[in-house]
Amino acid sequence: MRFAPLSLAPPDARYTPHPAGGGVLTTAQPLAPHADHLLILLERWAAEAPDRVFLAERPAPGQPGWRTVTFAEAHRQALRLAGGLRALGATAERPLMILSGNSLTQGLLILGAMAVGIPAAPISPAYSLLSRDHAKLKDVAAQLTPGAIYVEDGAPFARALAALGLDVPVIARQNPPPGAHTPEALRQAEPLLADLGPDTIAKILFTSGSTGRPKGVINTQRMLCANQQAIAQLWPFLGERPPVLVDWLPWSHTFGGNHNFNMMLHNGGTLYIDAGKPAPGAFAETVRNLGEVPSTLHFNVPRGYGLLLDALEQDADLRRVFFQDLDVIFYAGAALPQNLWARLEALAIQARGQRIHMLSAWGSTETAPMATAVHFPIERAGVIGLPAPGTEIRMIPVDDRLELRVRGPNVTPGYWRSPALTARAFDGEGFFKMGDAARFADPEDPSKGIVFAGRTAENFKLQSGTWVLVSALRLDLIAACAPWIQDCVIAGHDRNAVGILIFPSTDAIADPAAARAGLRATLEAFNRENPMNSRRVARALLLEEPPDIDAGEITDKGYLNQRAILQRRAAQVARLYSDDGAVLALA
Repeated sequence: MRFAPLSLAPPDARYTPHPAGGGVLTTAQPLAPHADHLLILLERWAAEAPDRVFLAERPAPGQPGWRTVTFAEAHRQALRLAGGLRALGATAERPLMILSGNSLTQGLLILGAMAVGIPAAPISPAYSLLSRDHAKLKDVAAQLTPGAIYVEDGAPFARALAALGLDVPVIARQNPPPGAHTPEALRQAEPLLADLGPDTIAKILFTSGSTGRPKGVINTQRMLCANQQAIAQLWPFLGERPPVLVDWLPWSHTFGGNHNFNMMLHNGGTLYIDAGKPAPGAFAETVRNLGEVPSTLHFNVPRGYGLLLDALEQDADLRRVFFQDLDVIFYAGAALPQNLWARLEALAIQARGQRIHMLSAWGSTETAPMATAVHFPIERAGVIGLPAPGTEIRMIPVDDRLELRVRGPNVTPGYWRSPALTARAFDGEGFFKMGDAARFADPEDPSKGIVFAGRTAENFKLQSGTWVLVSALRLDLIAACAPWIQDCVIAGHDRNAVGILIFPSTDAIADPAAARAGLRATLEAFNRENPMNSRRVARALLLEEPPDIDAGEITDKGYLNQRAILQRRAAQVARLYSDDGAVLALA
């Protein structure tokens, strides 16, 4: 079945051997000139398409209609907010700390802060709303020393603000606490813009803390603008019609806050802010929004695609609206199980009579985020594409894989107020050490792209000395064990066999007996097809406690932290290898 037509840059990679071994992968297409800062892009669309909607949100979840702001209005309001932020005392050294989730007002405040050189620091709302001890929130605030704090609604954030106990101006659009400011009162006459340039700090984005405390990643204007220029060169279709996106991905993460938000800003697109998310009780709002607004792009994470597929398969009207204008389905890196890929492709063919391009990319908070992108047809998940224009990928042989390091204008200059962390993050040639590995899809032809091969620190050896490739095994198990597994963690370091800790799906929680029987049957079938010691699962344990965000076991996008879970649940790992009757011991 043929793909729907789509303008993509042709793949043309160059692999240059490195004197120390391995090589450097680049694309033949150079990076074109780009804006020095994001405010130039806002000014452009305010002049060229003043009445086009830039941002839209529901008045409240479940309510009809959309609050909207056009590019001209966004430009005017952002500049007026900029003056108020500066009057409150926020500066380049005292950033704007944002605790609440995506909103129209937050978008305007971020742009306003950038206009006067104040870094914006959106923080995961989970640190305020789901945490019991607020330890990560306090740690982040201590690193930032904010000049002002924004919350969309003061009521749900009252406990977090009290836990911080900072003598800092608070801004709240609804239910402002005593002494707080509202965005309306904050607006002042348009200020003189700061002397912005490529090296101006635009944002401080914090990592999830999967390998320790959250780190504040400096995001410069050069990083963000160069990244969007590179994306536009690889995906020319973005310039052929203004993109439309309904998106829930949090702006406290680089995927939603940089890749997606800035894509709309760079290409004059419209972003409908989805207050839903792939979680119980919240996904109905996402389905409602997607069923009302035809998108040209859809970005999501595996958990989101799993829920979306159930809804699309059951609802013909949703399926019609979702696919009618869709150019691209984008999945996050190698994390999409192949069974979800196949279901998405089948629905696209059913709705459109053609395959829709499934694209992906790879990067991190430190690379703004796109370091490689898929810009050619692919047949399955795992391929992460080729380097962005202007980006170099250093590939160092490690066992049977290639460690990946990145250098280019999209790479961070370092971590906020952490020179020691910054020094350790780069090698002697200025390449950022990503901690990921890959292989060539075709060793004879680099232009076929590279395939994600897991985190370099995740894989482990069994007692036999056999390496277990954690990422690939985990994805294959999730696909094989549907519908009983929500996610799983691979164990077995220095043991004689692989075991898995299973976070059960809602189906498994509802019927534990059927889940155990179903898992035993599917895992035994998996083992028959995968008899080698590095892939055969000898033992499995269903976990009762969901992953804990305070303990760093999961991010608010739903990504598990393998290392943190194994460390925190050492007793359950020991139980996994015991004779406990709750453990599925497989033949």
